[in-house]
Amino acid sequence: MEFSVIDSIHRIDPAEWDALAGDDAGARPRDPFTTHRFLAALEHSGSVGAGTGWQPQHLLLRRDGRLVAAMPLYLKGHSQGEYIFDHAFAEAWQRAGGQYYPKLQSAVPFTPATGARLRGPVELQPLLLRALRDITARNGLSSAHVTFCTEAEATLGAQEGFLHRSTTQYHWENRGFADFDGFLAALSSRKRKAIRKERASAQAFGGQIRQLTGSAIEPRHWDAFWQFYQDTGARKWGRPYLTRAFFDTIHESMRDDILLVLAERDGQPVAGALNFIGRDTLYGRYWGCIEDHPCLHFELCYYQAIDFALAQGMARVEAGAQGEHKLARGYLPVTVHSLHWFADEGFTRAVARYLRDEGAALREEMQYLGRLAPFRRSEIPAPRAGETTQDGGGNAT
Repeated sequence: MEFSVIDSIHRIDPAEWDALAGDDAGARPRDPFTTHRFLAALEHSGSVGAGTGWQPQHLLLRRDGRLVAAMPLYLKGHSQGEYIFDHAFAEAWQRAGGQYYPKLQSAVPFTPATGARLRGPVELQPLLLRALRDITARNGLSSAHVTFCTEAEATLGAQEGFLHRSTTQYHWENRGFADFDGFLAALSSRKRKAIRKERASAQAFGGQIRQLTGSAIEPRHWDAFWQFYQDTGARKWGRPYLTRAFFDTIHESMRDDILLVLAERDGQPVAGALNFIGRDTLYGRYWGCIEDHPCLHFELCYYQAIDFALAQGMARVEAGAQGEHKLARGYLPVTVHSLHWFADEGFTRAVARYLRDEGAALREEMQYLGRLAPFRRSEIPAPRAGETTQDGGGNAT
């Protein structure tokens, strides 16, 4: 067994990396974001790398020269683009006289989507976590973080001495609906009428809405979407994370994994939503517009995504981070997971106490949000199999 760290995903063969996901040959990947081509697009486009605060340091484990496990890993110089934020931890560490940055982060940059961070057989995954902890300590770094990991990985991490943190997203679940009307039939009458009214309002913007994927996506569509992305980024966080070259790169390498929903008037796009297609999940990522129209955001980001998922027989739509407004549109709260390890034992105890309090508040919030679900009482979905809420110490509740 031999561990190594590489400073670019380009230093490893794409087939060797992708084989660790365990996907069937020729099948669509379960998670498009941890594929070699997505991580390579981030690096090739300059969206991560020198000067971005996201320096690739991918962790590899080889046995007799053959890659058997790996972890996407970055040396972070800030806490931007993570969506499970640790600004409070950083401020407390630095108030105590320490230097919080750089830190190590296993994640997909700018992508709040749950997926496997410990790539390889289950029996080797503890070795990756121990290596991450060891690298952090030996290099005098403050901390290591594994964000948007699977629940199984979170449970394993808690057993390996990492603190487990739970947060919330909103996902739409397909419970065998025949079509969009079948989904609406499961809602309360008031919510059903509200959604129909929103869809009618959005469709009246004066043009047409198109779903594009694969060869139907043309370079000109990315020119339009870049304007949308710039506008949204400037309004929400000041500086968009992705470069223009990123969209050209994914056009070449990933357009079969992309759903681009565009609202066009007189042949010109005025708004759009970018989604990535997994094997059983559609992932909503970015939205933007150059004109404001009532309810067009809801139509392009949420309802068109449900339409596509139903047509493709997909299990769910993950609509990204945050957004209690998604609840009224059939997207229900689910628990997402992260792991955190700190080099200082006293700081670890303090964060563990904080996470226990935060976990208790999250459980109360989830119960409250559940009561606001738009479904008829007899139709409220049961929790997804295997899904639990856990406190900061990794204890299932």
